[in-house]
Amino acid sequence: MARPREFDVDRATEAALKLFWSRGYEGTTIGDLTEALGVNRPSLYAAFGSKEGLFRKALERYLTGPGACVARALEAKTARQAVERLLRIYVDATGEPDRPKGCLLVNGAIVCGDGNAPIRQALAEQRGLAEQALTDRLERAKAEGDLPASEKSADLARYIWVVCHGLSVRAVSGATREELRRVAQLALRAWPSR
Repeated sequence: MARPREFDVDRATEAALKLFWSRGYEGTTIGDLTEALGVNRPSLYAAFGSKEGLFRKALERYLTGPGACVARALEAKTARQAVERLLRIYVDATGEPDRPKGCLLVNGAIVCGDGNAPIRQALAEQRGLAEQALTDRLERAKAEGDLPASEKSADLARYIWVVCHGLSVRAVSGATREELRRVAQLALRAWPSR
């Protein structure tokens, strides 16, 4: 008869998410994970297969939990409001008391060498999906007359995401919410007028 797992997989995934979010993929060791999860290596491998398997599970948790606010931001009435909400999310990346600073999709990939190319690629794919979602939202705005028809949606979306990711890096580096807010306000000055 199989021996029951000695730990809660959901709780373990949440603990791993916080580690990966705050330290990045490469900055989180198996020792860090076993200590935070309160399990030994065989139990970790039995539950998740590998460090990469655990990271992918944590990434899923992030996308359906804290990261889901990005999709909600894009539901705003106007494209500008959607972008303002996105920027606010990243201004708030200075951290909540129970959350790491920054964005997992950025933090997890900042230092990710060739040996971990699949993780770097998975994070790049998620960032690409977010950029495409914003591009689509901006295209809709053009069709609705909310954004000038001459605007290049993909370029504007890329610009906004570069600013958002920069805000995330600065949040991890110790910037205050007020400093990040001022950067977001500057970025909005580039918003195209109708």
